[in-house]
Amino acid sequence: MSRIQDLEPKILWEHFAELSQIPRPSKHEEQISAYLQAFGERHGIETHRDAVGNVLMRKPATAGMEDRRSIVLQSHMDMVCEKNSDCAHDFMRDPIIPYIDGNWVRAKGTTLGADDGIGCAAQLAVLTDPTVQHGPLECLFTVDEETGLTGAFAIQAGFFQSDILLNLDSEDEGELFIGCAGGLDTVGRFIYRTTKPAEGSKFYKIAVAGLTGGHSGDDINKGLANSIKLLVRILMHLEREVPLALAILEGGNLRNAIPREAYAIVALPEDSVSKMEHFIQHFGGELVQEYRATEANISVSLDPATPMPVMMNTDKLRLLHLLYTMHHGVIEMSREIPGLVETSTNLASVKRAEEGNALEIATSQRSSVESAKQYIATAVESVFLLAGCTVLHSDGYPGWAPNTNSPILRVAEKAYTDLFGQKPVVRAIHAGLECGLFLEKYPSLDMVSFGPTIRGVHSPDERLDIPTTKKFWDLLLEILRNAPKQGAH
Repeated sequence: MSRIQDLEPKILWEHFAELSQIPRPSKHEEQISAYLQAFGERHGIETHRDAVGNVLMRKPATAGMEDRRSIVLQSHMDMVCEKNSDCAHDFMRDPIIPYIDGNWVRAKGTTLGADDGIGCAAQLAVLTDPTVQHGPLECLFTVDEETGLTGAFAIQAGFFQSDILLNLDSEDEGELFIGCAGGLDTVGRFIYRTTKPAEGSKFYKIAVAGLTGGHSGDDINKGLANSIKLLVRILMHLEREVPLALAILEGGNLRNAIPREAYAIVALPEDSVSKMEHFIQHFGGELVQEYRATEANISVSLDPATPMPVMMNTDKLRLLHLLYTMHHGVIEMSREIPGLVETSTNLASVKRAEEGNALEIATSQRSSVESAKQYIATAVESVFLLAGCTVLHSDGYPGWAPNTNSPILRVAEKAYTDLFGQKPVVRAIHAGLECGLFLEKYPSLDMVSFGPTIRGVHSPDERLDIPTTKKFWDLLLEILRNAPKQGAH
């Protein structure tokens, strides 16, 4: 079997394969939004699209299910666009190329888009499979979940009518999620001055690559390395060994991904090159040993580079001390829910600004406690300010407070137990979900989130577990079949 369309349940995988052909980067969902609207119209399904591109499809209850409460299924249509450095993929034009690797579906050199393409595919499958039993049904597809929750922010009260929502955007089969963290971004703008390199300087590119990367919320407690932090460690220690000038420092990509790659262009006297080479080899080996449990493919490389202006020494030191000191990782674990990360921050990227001698340093903070979220955001801001940066915070988004008395949770728990002979784990997640924003517009909304097992999310190692995808589909159908009756709360 070589095509994912031949996997079971076939209708689900066929829709996933078709969605993989449609470019859908965050903030560029025009093609997928138009496809979904045309899909609804082609199948005779009542379809609406709002001003930002969110799509809602509405379908009447199947025969005998008219007395059930209305349920809205919800997924986001955008995907994180990450690729390996040697992959010539254009996310604005090229289709994702999924393939089967044992029990997993992966993509060639890029993110797979199972987050949340598999949720969208499940909704389309429910809408088009005549054998699925359901009460009054709505399917909501939102835009730009990954880089700003724009679609969820823009949802107007009354756009959908259901008072039960099934969020299909979780990544651990066997777990039902009833809460999530809120978050915000904190960005620092670092201005630097340049000067000519010393006469006879040799230029080199130092690169950290091969890291696992991952989701800045769900993977933040897994001991994964941050390429920017490793690169700065190398530069800080190298600075003590040789006279070092810095021309460029860049790394990371998306605010919600742990950075996998980073590089610096440095200049130094010719007579210090051999000492630098020995240091890079030795210190790179130490990093490999330090992260041997979580980073099997970590690499530190050194290659000749083209001469260019370098930062003034005081600005170089200011930047290195800033990034060395910047918080990254778990800040606090929950005191109420064992194993749950309460508060964290991600040093996500360092990029050259489009104009001027400036760097944009992006970070993201998450917490299930609003006051703790504000605390760590202010702590990150303080580090930026001490380094002379200007700072900008995003508006942020709220968390979703757990409700252990949720009626739809009881239905989902029973459905899982009846199907698979064991109880699901019920917990909150440190990642952000759109559910908190929906609650602001629909305060009485009853929600639960679930999905198949997805690993390597937000990185080219993203992979979707095939057996759990079948279980995810079966659970969805069982919940719909047993939806609460009208008047039951």
